[in-house]
Amino acid sequence: MTTLKPIITICGTTGVGKSKLSIELALKLAQGIHGWTGARIINADSMQVYTGMDVITNKVPVAERMGVEHLLMDFKQPGEQYVVGQWVQDAIKAIDETHQMGMIPIIVGGTSYWIQHLIFPNRLPIPAQSLSDSIARSIANLPPELLELFNALPEHSPSAASNPQDAMLLHKLLTALDEPVAQRWHWRDTRKVMGSLRVIKDTGKAPSEIIIEQSKTALIPRYRTLCFWLYAEPSILNDRLDARVDDMIKEGLLDEIKQLRAIASSPAPCSPDAAVTESSDESAVQQTDYTVGIYQSIGYKEFHDYLASPEHSEKLFVSAVEQMKYGTRQYAKRQIRWLRNKLLPAIYSANSGRDHTVALLPVYLLDATELGDQWTSNVLNQGERIVEAFLGNETLLDPLSLSERAREMLTIDVKPTSPTEILRARKKVVCPVCTLDPSQPFMVEDGSQWEAHRRSRAHRGHASRDKKMHGKRVNRRPAVHSDIPSKVDVEDQQDQHRSIV
Repeated sequence: MTTLKPIITICGTTGVGKSKLSIELALKLAQGIHGWTGARIINADSMQVYTGMDVITNKVPVAERMGVEHLLMDFKQPGEQYVVGQWVQDAIKAIDETHQMGMIPIIVGGTSYWIQHLIFPNRLPIPAQSLSDSIARSIANLPPELLELFNALPEHSPSAASNPQDAMLLHKLLTALDEPVAQRWHWRDTRKVMGSLRVIKDTGKAPSEIIIEQSKTALIPRYRTLCFWLYAEPSILNDRLDARVDDMIKEGLLDEIKQLRAIASSPAPCSPDAAVTESSDESAVQQTDYTVGIYQSIGYKEFHDYLASPEHSEKLFVSAVEQMKYGTRQYAKRQIRWLRNKLLPAIYSANSGRDHTVALLPVYLLDATELGDQWTSNVLNQGERIVEAFLGNETLLDPLSLSERAREMLTIDVKPTSPTEILRARKKVVCPVCTLDPSQPFMVEDGSQWEAHRRSRAHRGHASRDKKMHGKRVNRRPAVHSDIPSKVDVEDQQDQHRSIV
């Protein structure tokens, strides 16, 4: 019998009903189950930590929380940075307090990588006071231009679209300091490149060094964790997400975005209640880093052109609404990919092939595709039964038996979970045929993506053009280029102080 204390986590896409389920389960626990006297909800949504801005961050209204205490919500000012390592420490403290009260922590939110780092310790870089030998040598050998850049890294990631030279220079710096990790990131993915450089600055170690250290540590959970994945079929969920955007606009979304624009243009922090003036510094608003803090909220960037227009433009308004709906649907897709490609493999690895009846991390998919009575039977009733069995150390249901959707979505291909295996699996190569400007190489991920690219119409067209120009077939073999990777991993969100891989 494990001595790990129990927690419940609820993951899933935006708009699927995670908060609703967490409140319902908390009310059930308040009736008393196996000696536990209730539950507190710990927010794991990276946008809902910010005070105010209730519409754009989709917080459950206080009146609908049914008296259930919500923690780590509404406590940071818009404009502040709050990253995964800070949240994990705050969440651990809240969990300990909740257990001491004889209550169950329910961690709920769509920022699944926060939850993953809460469950699994020793996967975040630790600040150090000195440089490792390899980094010290690499820094000593930097040319003056790169040394100057390393000593004065930009506060925000440059845009590769508008500043390709700056983006390439950052990638060259990372290559000089940690070539294996540089091969993972596309030079256009400046946020990832900057994240790796920040790790070097903060820890004094190359990310690849930290990866090797992590690979020697097994995935051992911090808590005995019941994981719920609340899921709705995308074809059904998308209509709900579109309707929710329309509702958000009616509930005051644009007023909140105007407040955020005022904060972004202010030289000093200001509260969300500050008056919104027409004299906001538009240049400061335009320079906002949309990958930082609350400015990542879907809707802020999408309505920029409309709100920046001196006159009302119905065309810009309609375009902004459609962009927000599209962005929300794409975000939901990325959330599903993270759960299937990152969290589930880690959970299955930690369970080490244990039967579901004795797993430290039982994971269940609850089907929220249909609402009304179907929600009660497919989500609430099943969730309550599983919670009762989990807390009572009783025999748990087979997760694959709950529904066909559960069987389909919880069954995944075996994926590497060792940091070193993941590092080797993501190497990028340059396509010499499709590189039109040597200063901006065309990158593709090695393996299946490279093979697909090689068969693409664009690649074959460039190869045919070069053959006509030079009278011979161009070498089609990719070149490993430590300066660049291909498609940006947008699902690995927002946080420069996150895990290494």
